[in-house]
Amino acid sequence: MSREYPDWISPVRAAEGKRSFSGTIPLVRMKRLAPLLVSAEGDGPLGEASFVVTFRMDLDKRVVIDIQVKAALPLICQASLEVYDEQVMRNSELAVIEHLSEEADLPDNYEPVQTENGRLAIASLVEDELLLALPQIPRKRGLQKVEFSTGGEVVKESDPPKGAKKNPFAVLQDMLKQDKPG
Repeated sequence: MSREYPDWISPVRAAEGKRSFSGTIPLVRMKRLAPLLVSAEGDGPLGEASFVVTFRMDLDKRVVIDIQVKAALPLICQASLEVYDEQVMRNSELAVIEHLSEEADLPDNYEPVQTENGRLAIASLVEDELLLALPQIPRKRGLQKVEFSTGGEVVKESDPPKGAKKNPFAVLQDMLKQDKPG
């Protein structure tokens, strides 16, 4: 683990000084993310996230955080049920707010981040970015065809069901013809 950053930081002071922090954080330390992974433990870069966080002021004197996060998150592919590493490279611009009411005033290109008593935890920012990067349905890249089976006939993902018509609305056409009198 690289410790070139403080646990808590005042975003206003960091932005005034145009500070930048970088480092790595073990995935096992991320209490909200770790339960969603196959295993949060790993050796070297496989078990940690690397990041660069830069604080600055924009033209409206708003505190902005540029954050870059990289990690390999071990997930289970929902198509093949194999463990794979989801490669995450995420860049975001966060605008610091003190109260939720300030969120409506932010430009669309900023994501809001609320301080806790005027300070932020860098590790929490990194964990938030990784949580946002998680796919809803994990699927290993490069997976071509998947076979599904419930104990009966094996069906390939790309095969249409037997007896299926090419036009999905053909069945509706037949129904309309049956409903017409005459």
